[in-house]
Formats: sequence, structure tokens, C-alpha cells
Amino acid sequence: MMNKLVKRLVTVVRGNFYQSRKRAIFAIILTLSMVATVMLSLPLNAQSPPLRSPGAELRGVWLTNIDSDVLFEQTRLKKSLQRLSELNFNTVYPTVWNWGYTLYPSKVAATAIGRSLDPTPGLQGRDLLKEVVEEGHKQNLTVIPWFEFGFMAPADSELAKRHPQWLTNRRNGERIVKEGTHDRVWLSPFRPDVQKFIQDLIVEIVKNYNIDGIQFDDHFGLPSELGYDPYTVALYRKEHRGLAPSSNPKDPEWVSWRANKITDYMKQVFTAIKAVKKDCIVSVAPNPQRFSYEFFLADWQKWERMGLVEDIVLQIYRDDLNVFVSELEYPEVKAAKSHIPVSIGILSGLKGKSIPMQQIQTQVQKVRDRNFAGVAFFFYESLWNISKEKPLDRQTSFQQIFPTRTAYPNLLTGWKP
Repeated sequence: MMNKLVKRLVTVVRGNFYQSRKRAIFAIILTLSMVATVMLSLPLNAQSPPLRSPGAELRGVWLTNIDSDVLFEQTRLKKSLQRLSELNFNTVYPTVWNWGYTLYPSKVAATAIGRSLDPTPGLQGRDLLKEVVEEGHKQNLTVIPWFEFGFMAPADSELAKRHPQWLTNRRNGERIVKEGTHDRVWLSPFRPDVQKFIQDLIVEIVKNYNIDGIQFDDHFGLPSELGYDPYTVALYRKEHRGLAPSSNPKDPEWVSWRANKITDYMKQVFTAIKAVKKDCIVSVAPNPQRFSYEFFLADWQKWERMGLVEDIVLQIYRDDLNVFVSELEYPEVKAAKSHIPVSIGILSGLKGKSIPMQQIQTQVQKVRDRNFAGVAFFFYESLWNISKEKPLDRQTSFQQIFPTRTAYPNLLTGWKP
């Protein structure tokens, strides 16, 4: 349209070259007015398409029982949720499955593990998840329980001791996977009995609590070095005319086969959740796709394309700003962002690592500049309690980042890309 109008302008000028200057100038002004009118009448989103609904932004934080005591006392938990609401956060992700135990009273866990609840003293006689849901909703917080450990468990856990047949291993038979200084083992996500146990835990929560969604992460996959247990090898042979899986755990076909099996299970879990509660958001908080797929066999890009994920919070825990920004620009991130709300997980600190508030503010701005659905912080304690900066200064800074209240960008309640 612009080209046509410019050509018309040139024609007018030429055609009036030998006419009076007044008429020529009048024609130019008239044509330019037409151009301006057309430009102003174009829809604003044709010039700059908004990828986030006005007034909606995810402002979340993960609540964990690792290096944190926020969950271990009812009054402390209540005050923490109130403070988050006062600072205009709108979403919390309380861990519900960690260290081989549930953090809520679970009949499924009681049967499988022999304990219905994590034995930590601060959790006894309480229903932690019920407290978070009730107080969280009172404070206008969206509550999305988080399956933090997924298929992972401590090597010395009751779960591992009671069900050694559930565990998978490397090609040399070793089961232990180091996570920092901790010895971990992994349940095989390919075994029907393991699948039933994890799915029963998930459905139990969806049935019994007024939650807004449920969240998984890379631990809903499997370290790619594992998968050489007898059951998985026999299943692979059955589907490959007796051939054994590659001795190279990074072999593309062997990686793909296991990742596709996990995707099949994700579909099964998604269906089970929706059968119980249609409006329960299925959220995933993975690492970037290449790492998630190659190291954890968790193909969230495929999950998103298949419609098995309704909300993504991509963990980009990077200090280098250039690396952080580059992770926001990958094609699979942009593609997902055009379909569903995609937010960015930002590291606010760890027990032995204080993140400056300036870095947090800059990363939030980079996310907003690219119209993501919002941000979530890992983890609650490092927002202001374990930092080199003063707690009050940190809280004031978060108040500046979130100066007013806003809604959670929920796909199921009218969110549109």
C-alpha cells in the first residue's frame, strides 16, 4: 500500500510540473495526508504484535524444602505468602514430591513407600499443600504444585530400598548419579509399575486439592546415561527384532527411542489429569531444549507441539547477560511463545551464591522487552533471606519491579498470543 501511494505522489509531482506551483504543492500535501491517514488507521498490532495479554504477567516463585525453611512452620508459611502478595507476586510453586517423599499426607505414598508424609518434624500433623492452597487463594495467588524430584530419588531412600526393581542403571550396571554431593538413583520411566505410581501421586493431588495447575520439570525425564536396566533393554529388543540398544548412551536413535517413550507417558499423564479436572493447568519448567533433550530425554518442544503442555517456565539460570539473552531467542522458544504462555525462570540466588539485585532487574527487563508471559524466581529463600544485600532493600526492589497487581496469564481463561 505504501509503495502505491508513493508512486502516486511521484506521478502527481511530474504531472503538475508545468502547472502552477500552488496546485502542485496542494496535490503533494493532499497525498501526504492520505498516507498519514492510512498509516494511522492500520491496527496497532500490525506494527507491533503483543504476545502477552494486557494486564497479565506471571510473577512466580518456587517454594522448596531444600536450603529453605519456609514450608516447615505454619505461621512462617502464612506470613511468607502474605508478603509475596503484598509485593504483587501472583503465583507460587510449592514442592510436593521431593527426597523420595510426599510433602502432603498421601495414601498412595503410604502404600508404596510405607510413609504417607516426609518425616521432617516441621511437617508432622499438618497438610502443607492444603495450607498453601487455602492461604494462597486468600492472598489471590495462583497455586501450582511442583513435582520437584520427578523420577529421581535419594539412593538411601525408603522408595529405593523397597523397590530396587524400579531403578534403572548405566550400561556398566551402576545406578548412582551424583547431584552435587548427593547420591541419587532414578526410577525407570518405562516400567508400567513406576508409571502407575507417579501417575497415582499426580491424580491424587488433582482430585483432593483445589489447585490451579501442576508442574513438572526435567526430572520428569531421565539422565541419558541411564536406561540399560533389564526391563528397558528387553523392551527395546522386542521393538527392534532382538537388537540391543547402542552402547553409546548419546546415540541419536537410542536417545530418540527413550525420549519418545517419555513423551508417550507425558500424554498418558496429561489425559489422566484432564479426566479429573479439565481446568487444571499442565505446566513444565524445563531447561533449554538442547540440554533438556540430550541430557534428560525430556523433549518439551515436542510436548508443546502435541498440546500436552499449557504453560512453560523456561529455566535460564545464567549470569552472563549475552548468554541469557541468546537463550531467549532460539526458534523453539519463539514457536512455543506464539502458542502458549512462555515465561522465564530466573535464578534469584542459591545457598552459597548471592545474585545481585541489579542482575535480577536487568534480566526481568530483557524478558519483558521480548513480550514473554512473565518471570518466576528460584527460589523463595534467595529472594531476600539468603543474600549479601539487606532483606528490606531486596523487597523494595521487587516492589519496584512489580509496582501494581496483575493477573496470571492463564491459557484456559482467554490468554491469546
